[in-house]
Amino acid sequence: MDGQIKTSDRDERVICYIVNSAEYCHQTSGELAESVSKIIDSQFADGVDMSEVQDEFSAVITKALVTLVHGLETKFDAEMAAMTRVPWGTLESVGDQSEYVNGINMILASSIPILGSLLSPIYFQFFLDKLASSLGPRFYANIFKCKQISETGAQQMLLDTQAVKTILLEIPSLGHQTSRAASYSKFVSREMSKAEALLKVILSPIDSVADTYRALLPEGTPMEFQRILELKGLKKADQQSILEDFNKHGPGITQPSIPPPAAPPIPLPTAPTVALISNPASAGLIASRDDVLTRAAALGRGAATTGFKRFLALTEAAKDRKDGPFRKLFNA
Repeated sequence: MDGQIKTSDRDERVICYIVNSAEYCHQTSGELAESVSKIIDSQFADGVDMSEVQDEFSAVITKALVTLVHGLETKFDAEMAAMTRVPWGTLESVGDQSEYVNGINMILASSIPILGSLLSPIYFQFFLDKLASSLGPRFYANIFKCKQISETGAQQMLLDTQAVKTILLEIPSLGHQTSRAASYSKFVSREMSKAEALLKVILSPIDSVADTYRALLPEGTPMEFQRILELKGLKKADQQSILEDFNKHGPGITQPSIPPPAAPPIPLPTAPTVALISNPASAGLIASRDDVLTRAAALGRGAATTGFKRFLALTEAAKDRKDGPFRKLFNA
């Protein structure tokens, strides 16, 4: 619940299979209700309702996707900590992007292609929006966790920030899903631009730092501004007059914040998506658990058809259940 979830590459695959299986069950349960309504007596047709069952499967999908995001966030913990340990106050020159940036890139390069290949576009987009709305603000907040930042250090961190933004912008291509990338790209640019603005404030001269802060970060707070002065290396005595002047004029003109792209309740596609296995029934004996998981993924992506015989099979299975929403269909 605290977002600290350690996931392996295999865990990520399993979560994707859960998403796909829940998608399949969501779609099939709705079609089951329609078919049952057609074959029972008309006076009972209006009582056939699978909406609660479908809501439960939708909740599973949302929980699984959020778990994927939390898993990646946890992987970033070591890189965020490494960022705060860089001696930003004593850097002598600006070089290539820092090692923690390379670490972030490696994590995404390991996970994103797999997630992009297993998740349908609408779920991959939901995952991306959640990831961007988390990582952007987290990177911004992480700058304040650093110790003193010199001018050279701020320039290096600005280079790193731009590198991280580029890495995030390339995620849709990395996952081979670019059809819905436009809104994601705008949001990433907007979130990472806040970190860039913060570093530009840190780079500004002492006599204009307050004006620069008001101009670039109009929603800033006096407490945040004081922390910026500390990052610049100003002593408490030197901060006092600047803070007094800042408080007289106020932090700036507050502008309404732009929320992240709404991650709406995830709509379920009405048509089956591309199957990972063209004909699971012909695959023969299952040799391992991985084969089981692969077949589950294929079914989740709509590999099996949902004809009348399938509905009858599901109906018979539902009759055998002792409780739950399926059972209600047969108690009328």
